[in-house]
Amino acid sequence: MRGTAVSFKVLITGAGGYIGSNAAEFFRKQGCEVTGMIRNRVAERFTRSGAMAVRADLCDFSALDKLFEERKFDGVIHIAARASDVGRDEWFRIPNFEAVKHLSQLCMKHDVRRFVYLSTADVYGLHDFHGETEEELRFDRSVTNPYPKYKILSEEWLKDNLPPDRFACVRPCVVFGNGDTTITPRAIAFLKSSPFVVHFGKWRGGNRWPLAHVTNVCKTLFCALVLPEAGGQGVTVLDSKYTTLSQYYRELAAEYLPGKVIRELTLPKGMILPFAWLSSSLSRHRPLFDPTLYALDTITHNLDFCNERMRKWMELCGFRETVGPCQTE
Repeated sequence: MRGTAVSFKVLITGAGGYIGSNAAEFFRKQGCEVTGMIRNRVAERFTRSGAMAVRADLCDFSALDKLFEERKFDGVIHIAARASDVGRDEWFRIPNFEAVKHLSQLCMKHDVRRFVYLSTADVYGLHDFHGETEEELRFDRSVTNPYPKYKILSEEWLKDNLPPDRFACVRPCVVFGNGDTTITPRAIAFLKSSPFVVHFGKWRGGNRWPLAHVTNVCKTLFCALVLPEAGGQGVTVLDSKYTTLSQYYRELAAEYLPGKVIRELTLPKGMILPFAWLSSSLSRHRPLFDPTLYALDTITHNLDFCNERMRKWMELCGFRETVGPCQTE
């Protein structure tokens, strides 16, 4: 395998969460010495991984300074963030932007080989795509949701302030699999509560639902850490299997709600806009009900990106793309 990271000392922020715990487990299997930065809840997967845990708040810059003074890292995988499609702008700025700046500056100060930033494919915006590559895609600076807004600002700051070989950005689409605590439970709750799978707008459920298996996210994070070609680059993480939104709901029902009859219904997008606006307005940390305005935009567009760069990086590292059901273990 090219660019091996065996014996690399890696810090993973957000290691107690869903993606972070999977990353800690994966990097340990690659032979890395993993330190996981955790805060409150810790996923069982992280505990099983055998990674070393340190408790620190991402927004406590003095604690971050102390961590880097006490430990030496070859690479940092920055996953921790406030991730939500609802919430006030000021709730996102410090954890999702100021902390990125401070952490990456610490990496430069302490000679960390590469800072790998977990961004999101939402930086491209929410409209119809048709297989564009990273070279063709542009950041959508008209986004109003603070989550992609500060991901864009962070990526731009890294590009403007770090040498290209010292950072890389990984932009996953809809992450699922291996203990998913985010999108899968939310979709199942919708299927349980609704007699119909309801689609809105012109696509009628035939638009691509851009799934990214969490193991493919971890493999891409590893590639972004070790490959010289990854320096200064952004990569979209998207499974090669083409799954429409309608197929996604049907596959979920088959796995989690066997015997449930799936009936599909398409309504004009304008009918649900008032409810989405209400959900977004009243929600704080999590949506009170679906869809929020951001979720509505997500499910009504064709999010079909090219994943050629991801597949090329995996090939260089000797990985094969993971294809699995929603909750593989």
